[in-house]
Amino acid sequence: MSQQQPKVGFVSLGCPKNLVDSERILTQLRSEGYSISPDYNGADLVVVNTCGFIESAVQESLDAIGEALKENGKVIVTGCLGIKESQIRDAHPNVLKVTGPHAYEEVMHAVHGYLPPKHDPFTDLVPPQGIKLTPRHYAYLKISEGCNHRCTFCIIPSMRGDLVSRPIGSVMSEAENLVKSGVRELLVISQDTSAYGVDIKYKLDFWNGRPLKSRMLELCEALGELGVWVRLHYVYPYPHVDNVIPLMAQGKILPYLDIPFQHASPSVLKNMKRPAHSENTLERIKQWRELCPELILRSTFIVGFPGETEEDFQMLLDWLQEAQLDRVGCFKYSAVEGAKANELPDPVPEEVKEARWQRFMEVQQEISAARLQRRVGQQIKVLVDDIDEEAGVAIARSAADAPEIDGNVFIEGDGAAALKIGDFVTVTVTEADEYDLYASL
Repeated sequence: MSQQQPKVGFVSLGCPKNLVDSERILTQLRSEGYSISPDYNGADLVVVNTCGFIESAVQESLDAIGEALKENGKVIVTGCLGIKESQIRDAHPNVLKVTGPHAYEEVMHAVHGYLPPKHDPFTDLVPPQGIKLTPRHYAYLKISEGCNHRCTFCIIPSMRGDLVSRPIGSVMSEAENLVKSGVRELLVISQDTSAYGVDIKYKLDFWNGRPLKSRMLELCEALGELGVWVRLHYVYPYPHVDNVIPLMAQGKILPYLDIPFQHASPSVLKNMKRPAHSENTLERIKQWRELCPELILRSTFIVGFPGETEEDFQMLLDWLQEAQLDRVGCFKYSAVEGAKANELPDPVPEEVKEARWQRFMEVQQEISAARLQRRVGQQIKVLVDDIDEEAGVAIARSAADAPEIDGNVFIEGDGAAALKIGDFVTVTVTEADEYDLYASL
């Protein structure tokens, strides 16, 4: 039998893109003979994968590093906050090593330095799909890194660099391995999914001997052949997005688009330097829904952006009423260190931001509730995420719900508790509230 395996503790914060980075590091650690400790006490050292997108995320990351140092003492820091090494070192001078985002090799190099591996080829087995941090029935599929946009409120390009797309062959092989391992839903993520392949000029690549262009439409077509749910996140509304709507209408990929519109006022969008701000988005949404009536639209918005007037805000509320989006998140603008928007004139007072956020949420809650109400009485297909045996309820999601950010479908009544996680089942919707649906088998 091999010597005691070195143990690494792991803390993963932030967005799904960070989660994918964590999964990759964990897979590498396991393949090199490390075991993963579920708590600080059993670990020989701890890796903290940080987020640095907004002020609250920075604080959460610094707190997590502090906790790891206190509980364990040996800490390696990676992720988006890692590009601000001095800020981390000021707060926590005793961290062993700081690296930036998607720096897998640097993290592994640091782990080797402080905790050399003890490799035993007979016992160190890693499943071909790698180590996953999501439940085994769904997985995030990262198709690119970085972003070519320079939105004034965002510092992601300065953290993660310009767009770097993965060749389609590599993406499809990963997707296929995930499906073979039991994944029933693939969530496609990147900083800008519609721009996939632009940087590599839509390079021709091969999957199972078949030539495919590294481009959004071809990727969606290929993923649609795997027989699982495929959900698109972070899609900018460029004209070529129109081409994937027929695939949704045909049931090849889920009729779901996550489009961060951010605002509706042309002057605010201009100050935000948002791409596609001149597109007539309402007209496009109408055309998409004509092609695919089941289409679910999710979006995020920022209120209280510097220079936003009452007129701008009213324009946003009117736009919401007309767009009738299904799922919406809203953030009050907060200054992020290093963001260009900090230099813009006419900052909006905190109490005005708060009042606008409240008004925005009230309008959207009514829209969301009404749209969910329309589904009462319908039969829908859902994917089971969890079972609450005590309550006799299965917690599931429909095509309209991405994990952790959208609503749930609670399946009640006979047979619900006997369902299995990862099952696809057809249910009848019996009632709806502002966010969730309730159903019976």
